[in-house]
Amino acid sequence: MNRIRLRTPFEVSDVPLAEYPRPQFARDSYKTLNGWWDYAIYKAKDGFPGWQGKILVPFSPESLLSGLPEGVEVMPDDVLCYRLKFNVEEGFINAHTFLHFDAVDCYATVRLNDVELGTHVGGYTPFGYDVTGVVKQGGNLLEVIVTDPSDTSYHSRGKQKLRHGGIWYTPQSGIWQSVWMESVPEVYLKDFTIIPDIDRDKLILKLDAVGTDVADIAIMDGNKLLKAIKCQGKLAEIDFDGYELWSPENPKLYDLAIRVGSDVVRSYFGMRKFSVVTDRKGFKRLALNNKPYFHSGVLDQGYWSDGMLTPPSNAALEYDVKLVKSMGFNMIRKHIKIEPLRWYYHCDKEGVLVWQDMVSGGTNYNFAAIGVLPFVGIHLKDDKYKFFSRADEEGRKEYIDEMYATVARLKNVVSLAVWVPFNEGWGQFDSVAVTEKLRAADPTRIIDSVSGWHDQGKNSSQLKSLHVYFKPIRIPNDERCIVLSEFGGYSLPTEGHMFSPDKLFGYKMYKSKEKFAEAFKALYEKSIVPGIEKGLSATVYTQVSDVEEEINGLVTYDRRVIKLPIDVAKEVNSKLVL
Repeated sequence: MNRIRLRTPFEVSDVPLAEYPRPQFARDSYKTLNGWWDYAIYKAKDGFPGWQGKILVPFSPESLLSGLPEGVEVMPDDVLCYRLKFNVEEGFINAHTFLHFDAVDCYATVRLNDVELGTHVGGYTPFGYDVTGVVKQGGNLLEVIVTDPSDTSYHSRGKQKLRHGGIWYTPQSGIWQSVWMESVPEVYLKDFTIIPDIDRDKLILKLDAVGTDVADIAIMDGNKLLKAIKCQGKLAEIDFDGYELWSPENPKLYDLAIRVGSDVVRSYFGMRKFSVVTDRKGFKRLALNNKPYFHSGVLDQGYWSDGMLTPPSNAALEYDVKLVKSMGFNMIRKHIKIEPLRWYYHCDKEGVLVWQDMVSGGTNYNFAAIGVLPFVGIHLKDDKYKFFSRADEEGRKEYIDEMYATVARLKNVVSLAVWVPFNEGWGQFDSVAVTEKLRAADPTRIIDSVSGWHDQGKNSSQLKSLHVYFKPIRIPNDERCIVLSEFGGYSLPTEGHMFSPDKLFGYKMYKSKEKFAEAFKALYEKSIVPGIEKGLSATVYTQVSDVEEEINGLVTYDRRVIKLPIDVAKEVNSKLVL
């Protein structure tokens, strides 16, 4: 198969993605460990062969930006080793020092200065270690040993598949999000949760501090101080009135600073509320700030031609969000992936709602479960674990643990409106019980329990979630809020900007930009606009960008060609209102 190595127009430095990685919980203490590391890839049975060269972290070895030779793939029987020699400057080390890994796929054993810190399992969730007493001023040695079963096991893997093609993509391994350190005083803020309550005009903060139960809290609007209070205990309910509501039309953010002892954490928040309401015609509707609000969104796989799962730069993350917003869309469904926290910050700042998928796992998917029965209207009860590729109890438990970790990671994202636990039956199980667990963990957001196939009935989810590609769009009668959570997928081959020119995947092909734009416009005007009157409350068009063989993006895989005229998308979206 002829494949082309495509580069995005975004520049990559020798210390990539060096911006502070956690804008929702920011400190002045920060040291990035991104950059050139030593690496080795070898068969586990053969033993360590010695270091083979340099790899640019946090890009996976399979990606163009890693600096490794083309065609490298870490297989399930391989070991991927990393080594970094780094210096810690005088004055950096405080009472407690933490080492953070934002994502490593899939098993990662970490050693610092010949001390084994632990092993983390799971390719999409962050982890870290208290390295107080292990890290030292001056020279340090960090080693990471990685193995990745990819889709040969039950671990979360998203769209990665060893036999990739079509909607399944090249697997990748190892470090693929930032590695960094911070150091804090003896008394410090470990965590906090922000809950805006617009019904009572309050801002609620749940605080988790170490060494004290006293916190000083400041709320600011730019340089203007709006509130300054001293809180004692783990809960602060702050009266907050006269505020502007956050929305895609007015993405108003307020700054927040929390000090415990000498530790200062900066954050931000928006006053908004997500819910489901009944409109005057009796339809259930998605609501923003207690008013019906149509979500017009785009599916986003979050893949890059040169970095794969890893964006080449912060500017690249920002580009996708701004492109979607410029087209008049107000929502992005982040599909089977968890992004770096800066991506969510851009959504918060630009005013783009987020539907967040949990990352799918399970063993080899049963084609009857995901590709046959749903198309003939058969939806099976999802306690049939073997049928749904979830026979492994360990895998089901791991999914629940990662679901909680995802909520903890993204809980303070202003724009995050909807959680999506399962997609099209991929590793689905016990979705009613899983939804109850998720709602208990986060009652402030809407849940699309089962996106696409194997709906578990009207009492299982707040949403009736449809995927329609190969047949006319019809809005069913249902007591729930109806959303079209995937549709479209119209494709336009773009010469010189395709990953695999001789093997293309798309739901409907067009030969010119003009025909592509006409079809996109007709799809919305003939199916979506009339559907709103029948109860349709949200749409998710497939998709933001081409990904490998998939050429159904609004922009090419390398982000160099916007295939759909922006004014056409804006005109269409202007008609999608409640």
